[in-house]
Amino acid sequence: MSKTFSKIRPIGNNSHHRKSIAASLVQGVYILERDRQQNRQGPQSLAPAWWEFFNFGLNQVLVNDDDNKSIFGAIYEFRFPYPYPNHIGQGPPRYVIAFRGTINKSGNRTQDFKLNLQFIVNNLEKSSRFQAGMEAARNIVHKANGPGNVWLAGHSSGSSIALLIGRNMVKMGIHLETYLFNSPFASPPIERIKNEKLKHGIRLANSVLTAGLAIAANGGHRPKPSENDPFIVLSTWVPYLFINQSDPICSEYVGYFEHREKMETMGAGKIGKISTQHSIGSIVSAARGKDSEPIHLLPSAYLTINLSPTESFKEAHGIHQWWKPDLQFNYKLYQHK
Repeated sequence: MSKTFSKIRPIGNNSHHRKSIAASLVQGVYILERDRQQNRQGPQSLAPAWWEFFNFGLNQVLVNDDDNKSIFGAIYEFRFPYPYPNHIGQGPPRYVIAFRGTINKSGNRTQDFKLNLQFIVNNLEKSSRFQAGMEAARNIVHKANGPGNVWLAGHSSGSSIALLIGRNMVKMGIHLETYLFNSPFASPPIERIKNEKLKHGIRLANSVLTAGLAIAANGGHRPKPSENDPFIVLSTWVPYLFINQSDPICSEYVGYFEHREKMETMGAGKIGKISTQHSIGSIVSAARGKDSEPIHLLPSAYLTINLSPTESFKEAHGIHQWWKPDLQFNYKLYQHK
């Protein structure tokens, strides 16, 4: 560990520290599952170093009963007396609920890819992992005496679980500080197209098509926002979204938010607002009478984009990049108005 990390134990307003800690706790879940698979116990376990370095303890593991009791999540508890004494600004969370992503190995492959498929078809809410995570989040928020003492974190498909839990908690009036690493975006990776005019043209055509279908599905009338509109309800929640521009799984978030601003600049803000709240799949599902809210579409987010060159998909999509201090990042806050 000492060769991998600089000493970043304090948890205050430093965004790199908080990002690094959240990423490390997610990595702890990956290693917990690998320890389980390889029967590493006690002093042989490799996972504890990932949370003990930051003064957290393991409160609970979340297991998948459908997948030979594989570990897909963990709840960590800060070990110092709470509230944390003598801290300046934001203190540490009392609890962190973290979720790993896909492990492409025997023993995990079937259920992990099943979860990926459930995300693609917008059916993640029915997964056993989400349901277990949601129950754990409700219990921990109650135990922590409020949402300000709880973080959510996840990587890859695990970030989809964290995102859906965060969305559902907001609808209950509970805002959790949330860290989403390489969160999947259910769309072709248009952001990977190098020709800017072609890329903008495809996005513009897609916006017009999506907005047109949404209006047609609403009886030919432009959907009117209401206080109960999920997009309006969610707009005050600003999760931290960590994207690598070379990762085709998540990079489209960059274009999603940038295009929304471009549509405003072009004077097509109304079309942009309609299209960014809907997906073609969600419109078709709604027409069939099914729950159709696309979970990957966010009204607000604080984007951190890794601009550093990468040599492989594994590097661009990996959790390890998010605790490195020497990379080139771009930061942008997007808030729905």
